[in-house]
Amino acid sequence: MKPTLLVLAAGMGSRYGGLKQLDGLGPNGETIMDYSIFDAIRSGFGKIVFVIRHDFENEFREKVLSKYDGHIAVEVVFQERDSLPEGFTCPAERTKPWGTNHAILMGKTAVNEPFAVINADDFYGHNTFEVMAQELMRQRERKGDYCMVGFKVGNTMSEGGKVSRGVCSTKNGLLATITERTSIGYNAKGQIIYDDEHGNKQMLDPNTPVSMNMWGFTPDYFDYSQQFFVEFLEQNIDNLKAEYFIPTIVNRLITSGEATVKVMETNSKWFGVTYPEDRPTVIAKLAALHAEGAYPERLFN
Repeated sequence: MKPTLLVLAAGMGSRYGGLKQLDGLGPNGETIMDYSIFDAIRSGFGKIVFVIRHDFENEFREKVLSKYDGHIAVEVVFQERDSLPEGFTCPAERTKPWGTNHAILMGKTAVNEPFAVINADDFYGHNTFEVMAQELMRQRERKGDYCMVGFKVGNTMSEGGKVSRGVCSTKNGLLATITERTSIGYNAKGQIIYDDEHGNKQMLDPNTPVSMNMWGFTPDYFDYSQQFFVEFLEQNIDNLKAEYFIPTIVNRLITSGEATVKVMETNSKWFGVTYPEDRPTVIAKLAALHAEGAYPERLFN
């Protein structure tokens, strides 16, 4: 059974100021997402499910989805503030949806096979999709048999400033903990440091695995997510900034023993436009990948 790729793109319109500004960074105006879709197709994924918002559906179908026609099956699901379980009402003052794991939940009606989750605006690299596809096609005998791709933090830094990453600890190849660390950057010596919860500077080995939101799940993950989302809302429905994040659920399932998460390594180098200063570097990197033959002249004819 071919796996599905679930692309989290509901924040796209707000982040880019409208899809018309969806940045064409490749030599022929390709977006970062185009490379992910191309890599997913050649790695063996059988379907793409996009999580978007209703307010840019028509433009998304016209400008984004049309280029994938004839290449792979595509579905669209919607994440909105009021996409909540029965019995809950979104506060009128809330301005944004409920986070990355809320976005995953929106895929429940469209995904019936093992699936990978990615961000729409991150470049992950071909090897990353190959590794994930092979793992998701493996036969499973139990629930909660999940995986993630762990990038080396040194391969995920921005030259434009500090970044936030899910820093992982592992044991016997399995995820032990994942902790969101903000303000990861370089010091004057070129070492990678971050601010801990007490505001102290801590060093990170460049080979430390971090999550770039590339997860591999089976459909039972939706059931766990639905159950925990109800509990989350009972505690946070009136907190206008509360978000239901993927690491929150993953940590809980690991701690309870209900799930294991295999951490797979990749030598791929992540990149994205975190800061305006990153844009020229990303353009140059994509041009180089085309020049060396990693990608054809045009991704989708």
